[in-house]
Amino acid sequence: MTESIFDVWGEPDPDRAARVARLNELGFAWADLETEEYWIDQIVLMPSETHAELELASAKLWLILDKAVRHLVGKRELYELIGIPEILWDTLDLLPLPPEGLISRYARFDFAIAADGTIKLLELNADTPTGYVESAIATPWLCEKAGISSPNAKMAELVAAAWAEERPEAAACVGYGEHLEDSGTIEALVRHSGLDVRCVDCLELWVDEGVLKDGTGTAIKRMFALYPKEWLAIDEGGDALLYAVDNGHLALFNAPHSILLQSKGLQAAVWGLYELGQLFDAEERKTIRRYMLPTYNKPVFQGSFVSKSMFGREGGSVRLFDKQGQLEVEDRDGFDTSVLFPIVYQKRAELARIRTAKGEFHLLTGMFMLNGKPGGMLGRAGGLITGNTSHFIPLGVKD
Repeated sequence: MTESIFDVWGEPDPDRAARVARLNELGFAWADLETEEYWIDQIVLMPSETHAELELASAKLWLILDKAVRHLVGKRELYELIGIPEILWDTLDLLPLPPEGLISRYARFDFAIAADGTIKLLELNADTPTGYVESAIATPWLCEKAGISSPNAKMAELVAAAWAEERPEAAACVGYGEHLEDSGTIEALVRHSGLDVRCVDCLELWVDEGVLKDGTGTAIKRMFALYPKEWLAIDEGGDALLYAVDNGHLALFNAPHSILLQSKGLQAAVWGLYELGQLFDAEERKTIRRYMLPTYNKPVFQGSFVSKSMFGREGGSVRLFDKQGQLEVEDRDGFDTSVLFPIVYQKRAELARIRTAKGEFHLLTGMFMLNGKPGGMLGRAGGLITGNTSHFIPLGVKD
């Protein structure tokens, strides 16, 4: 393995069960899933200068993508090009855009950082990112126990600031109380918000004459939903929920416009505008050139590339092609959403490899964007495609 900027610190604690139990008490209830050890009990150390560059790149890319969304709004031919379901078009045109940098207040970039420290943006989950509990709760605790610096301690404060603005009455996910990760995520967000917010199951929600109600019949006027907005086009009741939004009976967070940030087609739009010399100034073009990957709606690459659904999640739909353009590996664990949504093609990027007590993995680096600011890192260790079978490994910063 070539020399890397990353170091893996420590050895797993011999009493894993005690640490898993403590993490469970803190709110991270899926460190172990049956016989699977999801959490790797070591810490990946990143140089402080790489972390500083990552935060700066995230802040700049965030505003570039925000600018691109504002360029797209109202242009239905572009909605279609980036895969936005038609059921959402009226809502996107009807509702006012949130303030600059705040289209989504809860998002996560995923970056490929190579062994030499080169940073490239892979994608943005601007609608329903998970990994918050791992980043905001588990990582600071684990780093503190190891005497390692963690920038993630500020995440709760940023969430509190975001929710103070949005003030939802309810937080929803599918399978609340049954799906450990999603339930734990909204519970942690509610706890960190400091607000009196009730948690509800999306499957128990219904719309009565344009008013959203929970399973008890109580009306909900403002709601945070850990629910992918593209599924409104497929799920029964999606049109009724949007009717409540369009008529002012329901304010949804993240805002409906976050689906424009969520689409991987937006990166193709940004790259196309960059190549045409449109929209972006010299400094923005420099950022795009340095941190973004060539991304297109068609497979025009001569060398290796990746194809993925514009709304793929957890690695689902990802296919990697080699330098000859032949399929090398594809994700078979996640749901392949390319049967429902268009595909984008992106140049492949190199992920650093790390050697852990559980084996050698590729490292994917997440950066949360909370209330419009870089908020904390998520480390995931997996194969060439980081999907459902990947592991959580905390990221710390070298002093």
